[in-house]
Amino acid sequence: MPPVPGFARITLPLAAINFLNQCNRGMVATLGPLLAIEFGLSASGLGLLAACFFAAYAAAQLPIGVALDLYGPRRVQSTLALVSAVGFVLSAMAPDVWTLALGRIVCGVGLAAGLMAMLKANTQWYPKQRVAAVTGAGLFLAGMGGMTATVPVQAAIPLFGWRGIMVLLAVLCVAAAAWIRLAVPDRPPGAVVPQRRSLAREIGEFGRIFRDRPFLRLLPAIMVLSALNFTFQGLWAGPWLRDVGGMADGTRAVALLIYAMGLVIGSLVTGQAASFAQARGFSPMFVPYLGMAGVLAAQAALVAGPTGFWPIAAVWFLFSFCGSVGVAGYAAVGQGFPPELQGRVATAINFSMLVLVFILQTGIGAILDLWPRTAAGGWDPAGYGVALSVTFLLQAAAAAWIVLAPKGGAA
Repeated sequence: MPPVPGFARITLPLAAINFLNQCNRGMVATLGPLLAIEFGLSASGLGLLAACFFAAYAAAQLPIGVALDLYGPRRVQSTLALVSAVGFVLSAMAPDVWTLALGRIVCGVGLAAGLMAMLKANTQWYPKQRVAAVTGAGLFLAGMGGMTATVPVQAAIPLFGWRGIMVLLAVLCVAAAAWIRLAVPDRPPGAVVPQRRSLAREIGEFGRIFRDRPFLRLLPAIMVLSALNFTFQGLWAGPWLRDVGGMADGTRAVALLIYAMGLVIGSLVTGQAASFAQARGFSPMFVPYLGMAGVLAAQAALVAGPTGFWPIAAVWFLFSFCGSVGVAGYAAVGQGFPPELQGRVATAINFSMLVLVFILQTGIGAILDLWPRTAAGGWDPAGYGVALSVTFLLQAAAAAWIVLAPKGGAA
């Protein structure tokens, strides 16, 4: 019997496209002020531009979930990586904000399978108690893309401009597509090959997922936990550091790097902790519950208004570290469903979460626009305080739903 492929063939190539995904998401926080000036964008306009990526990302989730279950991560992800390359080329060539938005939308479709493809592959090849650990390890490596989007991107802007950076990302997407196609195996020996049924029946399985009471009880808390990291790392942490933290570009890039480090380290630590706890009889949701408490504490601290570089950086590190545990929540919820639905379960969560990201990114921009722009061209700190109070209350309500939701078995 041939040896079972290991981490280097199953998870690592899929982590590469997640690296590019994280880099793309985090870059808007670094490039946002520059894009706002070049294209004359308001806060809500900048939020809408960033949210275009997540809207397309969300719209692609459900069909991608079906494709992952039927055709496997190798074929789906290698094809979509080429689509993302086209999106980066469009962004690099954009003469106006509409073409840039179109490029963001194409990138959103191309990168939409990122985490889900890796989670699907890990679920196929590893015992369920190890899925959170190996996925966390993959996201540890992928999270370095978020770190790359901070100080390295800031340093590269004078050399290449933001358009040159987009071209480089397109080239890397093509390389990642080739790596995935050549390295990632299709499915384990003896695995059940999905029967070909009508597309309507395959899509109809989402109804079974969204009728599942345990799924519905946990979904709001998990989607809010992950959506907050997407919302702030993807856009609003950078402007907050400038307008509330009073940081110049170089210092702000360092603070965003620390934010990204929290996400990277958290992905590894919380994934390992979740697998460790489950192997010893704790609930798969034990570690995600702790993460929710940590993010609530971080938001409360941000509303209070920390001062000084290191206190501010420490709060944002706590925010991203604890928020990274959302992926362990994905893995925990997936354990309640059969293997042939794992792709769709993950994308059902991701779809719901990304819809919320779109609402939050544009909604925070709308809140900030309620105050006049500052003399420096930023937004009023009072607006950020209101926005963070809203996200705090939203997460507290999602946590309360876990206790108050109707109990029941699987659909």
